[in-house]
Amino acid sequence: MNAFSPSSADPDRVVFDRTELGIILSVYGRFVAAGEWRDYGMSFLREVAVFSVFRRAAENPLYRIEKRPKLRDAQGLYAVIGMDGRILKRGHDLPTVLRVLEKKLIRSVD
Repeated sequence: MNAFSPSSADPDRVVFDRTELGIILSVYGRFVAAGEWRDYGMSFLREVAVFSVFRRAAENPLYRIEKRPKLRDAQGLYAVIGMDGRILKRGHDLPTVLRVLEKKLIRSVD
């Protein structure tokens, strides 16, 4: 019996694979532990997979992590987009793209 996966349900949708989700959830977990993020949502659409992070569930997302296969050969498969719609980082390597968020965790200690 095959395990259910989003890609087997609808091959026309873009999804994050297990490795990509592990990398994203690792970053997400550090922000949750720091008290910065409290909720997330995922969307798997025809041209893009989106992992959105929220400070509170009822708000607009603080950041969107997107995977766009059509941009694989151009600007890069992955992007981090701010709440204002600005692309903060785009590239071919997910951990490198997510480093733009890691800078937000670094704070000076008084």
